[in-house]
Amino acid sequence: MACLGKDKVVGGLFGDMKIIGEIHRPDVALIPIGDYYTMGPREAAEAVKLIKPAVVIPMRYQTFPVLEPSAESFIKIVKEKTPEVRVVALKPGEAYQL
Repeated sequence: MACLGKDKVVGGLFGDMKIIGEIHRPDVALIPIGDYYTMGPREAAEAVKLIKPAVVIPMRYQTFPVLEPSAESFIKIVKEKTPEVRVVALKPGEAYQL
């Protein structure tokens, strides 16, 4: 997912995170945190630090037994490393209004 218009959103995030942050300056980033097929909470928090979005929405976790069971560790690490970034952990079926 990438909607780089008025409210810039970047999702999935593969490639150089620092360049994504510098070039696109996303307002919202959707970051995978599952840790089995994707980044884990610690790596995802580092990506947030490099991208510097206003809001980050963790995704691809809590859906299979091998994946990270919750967003709690990600939220804690992001608050420590980048307290200016708001973490929005959605429950299944919830939406976030840009």
